Amino acid sequence: MTLAQESVRITRTYPTTPERVWQLWTTGEGIARWWSPDGFTVEVDKLDLRPGGELIYTMTATAPEQIAFMESHGMPLSTRSRKKFVEVAEPGRLSYTSLADFIPGVDPYDFLTVVELEAVEEGVRVTMTADAMHDEEWTQRLAAGRANELDNLGRVIDADS
Repeated sequence: MTLAQESVRITRTYPTTPERVWQLWTTGEGIARWWSPDGFTVEVDKLDLRPGGELIYTMTATAPEQIAFMESHGMPLSTRSRKKFVEVAEPGRLSYTSLADFIPGVDPYDFLTVVELEAVEEGVRVTMTADAMHDEEWTQRLAAGRANELDNLGRVIDADS
């Protein structure tokens, strides 16, 4: 893999507690509210929150732009995704591997994401670090999607306040 970067790091600060962010990140109800990028929905199929446990969910393109993108790239509108938890340290750190098995012409592979929650004066600082994907284009897609998800998380936190 020859990439300009080896990982993607995104940081956001939210006016809430680490415990609230943890709940939104580690329950089926919480995940369904914000996990998907704009134009997609998520349904949690399985959640076993422990090291070695799995999160399995179905993400479905629902907006016309996303449907057109998926179809133009020969990708299904719904994909079932799997994550395997590596570390579960409530409420400060969560890490998991994701199986990238949905990319046409690319052999499936795992990549790691680490989420750190830190109480700060303004609330909670969330730092998400994800391994780079197989090429720069897909790494940039990952970065954009994860940034959008964290923006969605912020909207859920604001709506709940």
